[in-house]
Amino acid sequence: MSTRLLRILVFSVVMVVACNRVGPRAGLTIGVAFEILQTEYWVASFEAMKDEMNKRGITMLEAIAEGDANRQLEQIQSFIARRVDGIIVVPKDAKTVIPMIRAANQAGIPIVLYNRPCDRTDARAVAVVADNYKIARATVEYMAQQAKKSGGKHKAMILIGDLGDINAVGRRDGFDDALRDFSDTIEVVARVPTEWNQEKALAGVTNGLQANPDIDFIFTSSDFLFPSIVSALKTAGKYRKIGEEGHVVLGGFDGDATAYQMLVEGYLDADGVQDVYFESSAAVQAVLDLKAGKEVPDRILDEGFVINQANLREASARMWGARK
Repeated sequence: MSTRLLRILVFSVVMVVACNRVGPRAGLTIGVAFEILQTEYWVASFEAMKDEMNKRGITMLEAIAEGDANRQLEQIQSFIARRVDGIIVVPKDAKTVIPMIRAANQAGIPIVLYNRPCDRTDARAVAVVADNYKIARATVEYMAQQAKKSGGKHKAMILIGDLGDINAVGRRDGFDDALRDFSDTIEVVARVPTEWNQEKALAGVTNGLQANPDIDFIFTSSDFLFPSIVSALKTAGKYRKIGEEGHVVLGGFDGDATAYQMLVEGYLDADGVQDVYFESSAAVQAVLDLKAGKEVPDRILDEGFVINQANLREASARMWGARK
């Protein structure tokens, strides 16, 4: 065998081994369409998904709809026209995403919904979602236990998200059901509709505190709204640390950097944390499994967890906002 022929043979073997190491996932392209990047949670999710695909050697096509459902449909159609191997979408709401799912189904392209499921439909999609109800209920139960320990009666406020977002509904319901067991000590006197808007949140909390100056228990359906809550509490002279006279029991939902800092500083009692890294990895894996023809459940649940003053040291390692 000539030296030249031997070199060609060795090169061919090396290339085959290299290809086998990469495996069938190499060379894949997944289109990722986010409704918006308005909050730290969405930004962290977007970056986690990008990192996950980089680790797997997958090309990620990016699209942000800026809150426009029609624009998002066009972005999904563009992904389909480019014959992507899969689609991951954060939909604006549970209804407008259904035509997007149908379009992907017709094209034979796997589609996964990230953090927001769709309404009931015969269209086929997998949803990777946090257990909003369970996480919110566990968070509020912990808050209520802390309030009960301090003795006396308490007045509560909840900041409610956009109820067109099923996540907001689950968090509201978790709050309500948690407090049913504490009706003898905690009365809900203020419900602030925010539609995930800081200005509405600030005005609502300010008005609620003026109407009920003795509110001493506040839960927000998103950590994103903490700046408005803190501002209103400071104006009312009620922003005090745990253990200080007049402390308002505070709890939130998401697990962002603001919530983590408030925990560390001793102002925040508890926070329900969504596992960004689990959800991002699960969404990518679901696309790959669907493409490979594997059975995937319609819904993959992120159980999340509650971080509080008692478990702060150990639980912070799992909190995405603590990694900032």
